[in-house]
Amino acid sequence: MQQTMRWFGPNDKVSLVDIKQAGAAGIVTALHQIPVGDVWTIAAIKERQKIIWNYGLEWTVVESLPVHEEIKRASGNYFQYIENYKTSLQNLAECGIKIITYNFMPILDWVRTNHNFINEDGSKALLYNQDAFTFFDVFLLKRPNAENDYSEDAKQKALNFGSKLSEEEKALLFKNVLLGLPGSTINFTAEQILSLLDNYTNIDNEKLRENLIYFLSEVVPAAEKVGAKMAIHPDDPPFSVLGLPRIVSTEKDIKTIFEAVPSIANGLCYCTGSLGANPDNNLEKIIDDFGDRIHFLHLRNTFRESETIFRESEHLKGDTKMEVIVEKLLVLMNKTKISLPMRPDHGFLHSVDEMKETYPGYSLVGRLKGLAELRGLEMGIAYKLNL
Repeated sequence: MQQTMRWFGPNDKVSLVDIKQAGAAGIVTALHQIPVGDVWTIAAIKERQKIIWNYGLEWTVVESLPVHEEIKRASGNYFQYIENYKTSLQNLAECGIKIITYNFMPILDWVRTNHNFINEDGSKALLYNQDAFTFFDVFLLKRPNAENDYSEDAKQKALNFGSKLSEEEKALLFKNVLLGLPGSTINFTAEQILSLLDNYTNIDNEKLRENLIYFLSEVVPAAEKVGAKMAIHPDDPPFSVLGLPRIVSTEKDIKTIFEAVPSIANGLCYCTGSLGANPDNNLEKIIDDFGDRIHFLHLRNTFRESETIFRESEHLKGDTKMEVIVEKLLVLMNKTKISLPMRPDHGFLHSVDEMKETYPGYSLVGRLKGLAELRGLEMGIAYKLNL
């Protein structure tokens, strides 16, 4: 596997020197400074490449080339935004960057209710608690008609949860849920999120899937022409939040997307954390069924405390048997003769990094630990298999 690490650009408190010393050779990044929907110019791409090259590293994967909300809704100026997306793809390919990660989650990128769950050793992890989220949705945000999305039992549990929170804890929950896009520390306000949600009133799973397939039918041929590969990231969490549709949460969802646009360039970012948070997903079978469509790997682990709570766990200790997954991926790569780029995802926040302002899940030491463990696991399995 090509060992990479995500970098959020020149303003990232984790530097390229840090990443190089961690043992990564590839960089996964994006031009976060460019407004969503605008073209990524060759000049802007090359400027970022030069910065990365100066540290002896390579920009290996784009994460993410974001999809404008008007494309997801098939409204407004979405035809032009699709054309801009094609141009950005072509410009990236011209600069030698040909793996493009993206997601099709409406409004919010990923959601956790607690960004600082304290582990037994004092390190901190990301956690999702459905009772906390329900309390946020119904009683803090007060999303119109939100109460209709939950059972009476669920709402009572949420009230019980919320009754134990101080005003400061309620404010922190609000902030955690409404964290903005990756690379940003700016949160959505209640007014902003309610306005954005209103735009999705008439868009259900079927309509959002239709819009995704149209987007792919336009963009994938452009990617094919320049040898680029699209890699869709699964929904995180893999179920509806705020009443929004979710269409990349299950094996069936993935199959539907691939059958609708049957091209190798229409591929998957195989995220063991996002897919693994749904216990119904068979992660091994996804490799067996869609191995030729896997273009990028996010290797992380989760642990389900109950039906309503899951949290990030150590990379090699969680509900996902990482040794089994890595072995299947090594066999796949040996068969295809393709070394897939991989990055460790959502590391713990260790005490040594607590004073640094890093994006939740993206502190240095936690990811370094994950990368080292995954590297060792890969080497041991490769030796066992004589690869």
